[in-house]
Amino acid sequence: MTSQPTLFLSHGSPMHALHAGRAGAAWAALGERFGKPHAVLIASAHWESEWPMLTAGARPETIHDFGGFPDELYKLRYPAPGAPDVAQRAIELLKASGVSASANGCRGLDHGAWVPLRQMYPAADVPVVQLSMQTRLPAAHSLRVGQLLAPLAREGVLIIGSGHMTHNLREWIDFARRHRMQVSETPPAAYVTEFRAWVDRALRDDDPTRIARWAEEAPQARRAHPSDEHFLPLPLAFGAAGPQPLIEHLDLGVDSGVLAMDAYVFTPRG
Repeated sequence: MTSQPTLFLSHGSPMHALHAGRAGAAWAALGERFGKPHAVLIASAHWESEWPMLTAGARPETIHDFGGFPDELYKLRYPAPGAPDVAQRAIELLKASGVSASANGCRGLDHGAWVPLRQMYPAADVPVVQLSMQTRLPAAHSLRVGQLLAPLAREGVLIIGSGHMTHNLREWIDFARRHRMQVSETPPAAYVTEFRAWVDRALRDDDPTRIARWAEEAPQARRAHPSDEHFLPLPLAFGAAGPQPLIEHLDLGVDSGVLAMDAYVFTPRG
């Protein structure tokens, strides 16, 4: 079975499901590049729980967890099968190291999962398991969860962290109201550029735990992320690649100057 890289994706607006744009085209290219994995395990910013939970249903539903979008978007479905065996394997890996974890047979796939996957695997023919995030715990927890799940990548499971490189929605709304500019015409805010650069340096540092200290060390961390949920999928994906992975950065632009759409490919060594 072919070993898989791990990915971090900034999933952007649900509208990528209708209009792929630059990010959607990049996601599609990643799907073509890496082929069909045994399954996908995707950790989305839009599912939070006290301890790790994994979808275990055979046919996870498509969750439209957003409002105010065109009716066409709510009619979309992503009917990928589930992978109960992968969910159980993940639970066993976590519990073996003392991390509580459980299955959820009713939870479906939220837009942080199905929107990018719809571009990567449009035929919905790759089984999908979604993993919840623990936002009440420090980022070191997400990093460790990723590290504990690393064997799955060697077993042909594509592990994806789906969040956002920067995620200050209030600034995004204010900027859009004031400027009414197209994304391509909008220069990134200075703090966004600074934060992105810090993250890239931290990922390439010899200390793999540095990314887990982002809230304390990154410049203007709380402006880039007023809350944690959209950042935590990044240390999880990074940890799942194993020690000192090869790092590939994909610059996919900055929406309205403040929502950075960066993606990363982490390729395990050896």
